[in-house]
Amino acid sequence: MTRKYFGTDGIRGTANIHPMTPEIAMRVGMAVGVAFNRGGHRHRAVIGKDTRLSGYMLENALVAGFTAAGVDVFLLGPVPTPAVAMLTRSLRADIGVMISASHNPFEDNGIKLFGPDGYKLSDGLEKKIEDLIDQDLTDRLAKAAKVGRAQRVEGDLYRYIEFAKRTFPKDMTLSGLRVVVDCANGAAYKAAPAALWELGAEVVTINDKPDGLNINSECGSTNPIGLSKKVHEVRADLGIALDGDADRVLIVDEKGKVVDGDQLMALIADGWHSDGRLAGGGIVATVMSNLGLERFLEDRGLSLARTKVGDRYVVEHMREHGFNIGGEQSGHIVLSEYSTTGDGLVSALQVLAYIQGAGKPASEVCRKFEPVPQVLKNVRFRGGKPLEDADVRSAIDEGTNRLGGTGRLVIRPSGTEPVIRVMAEGDDRGLVEQVVDDIVNAIAGLRTAA
Repeated sequence: MTRKYFGTDGIRGTANIHPMTPEIAMRVGMAVGVAFNRGGHRHRAVIGKDTRLSGYMLENALVAGFTAAGVDVFLLGPVPTPAVAMLTRSLRADIGVMISASHNPFEDNGIKLFGPDGYKLSDGLEKKIEDLIDQDLTDRLAKAAKVGRAQRVEGDLYRYIEFAKRTFPKDMTLSGLRVVVDCANGAAYKAAPAALWELGAEVVTINDKPDGLNINSECGSTNPIGLSKKVHEVRADLGIALDGDADRVLIVDEKGKVVDGDQLMALIADGWHSDGRLAGGGIVATVMSNLGLERFLEDRGLSLARTKVGDRYVVEHMREHGFNIGGEQSGHIVLSEYSTTGDGLVSALQVLAYIQGAGKPASEVCRKFEPVPQVLKNVRFRGGKPLEDADVRSAIDEGTNRLGGTGRLVIRPSGTEPVIRVMAEGDDRGLVEQVVDDIVNAIAGLRTAA
């Protein structure tokens, strides 16, 4: 299916450059309003955003589009992405919108859409909206007396905080734990510290002063170096690194070592399996998750189902096959018992519950397996289809044979730029590096020849 505006996680781009302009945002609001207008009741949309400067611009444009289509709008202000998914259901809205480019720098922004069930929209519905964006919708907009209204929602952030707290065991507190939370100057700068403090933790907060320009800037889950230093400095028991819209999380143990999403999924799955809560006989992850995670699960009689890269594909597989844990190595973890999308705060609370229950330091419980050496390199190309070239295919086939049954090779084109991502993993790091280099050089040779 050819997609003009939507990628794997909504519409995304640089602010004020097509397609991330006020005009397109307004047309998205109109198109979504028309697409969801089934008559019979007054339609509602909820709109949340992270802390980017361009969020004001896109928020107002979306409001104009929705109200023109006769949809009432509830404005949430800066809230995490999972709060939008939760409040879409709670407020009985027809559509939820999150204005965010997640872990990207402030220059970028995006529009994520959720259906009334709190799940991201299907490919088919996104295609319908895409078609409507480019149409003249004048005759399908609301009459003057039916134009929608917009209002700010009071207390929405505290409803999300209470929701997150309810996912933590009722018979347990965080008393005695000193926790550093890196809010990435993003959407959870109020919610995450408040939830942790209300559960009893001593909370040290960093990167919690957003100014519209500093979201994800040398901080958060994409750059946890500062968090590691702070954990050392204040002698904390744990560090939590969120991203700009708080749908991702990484953990830093008391020694300052970073724990990635694969390890966190292994920890949560291990705990839930012991408690009889794990559904589906395993977890769902993408092709990029480490082979060590797969081996860890197999040793416990559990499975690892792999999908294409993108949390939407993980969630789709979870829903179709009855899994309740899924996610990505980046720390985007979906726990479907609680949420319809990745939730960094809720995932962190599950990790904290495991640590408290074990009564051991994070460094002793957060590493469930030894990662297999994994190498990922990106190579740009000028055009054409490099993966169909005979020399490139030969290099890929040779690499696959050399890795044999002890490793994996994943080659995939980027969905947003002219880049081929080459990833290999196996027990022999030297061999893995050589296999990746040979394939990258084959693709780079094509670029040079062009």
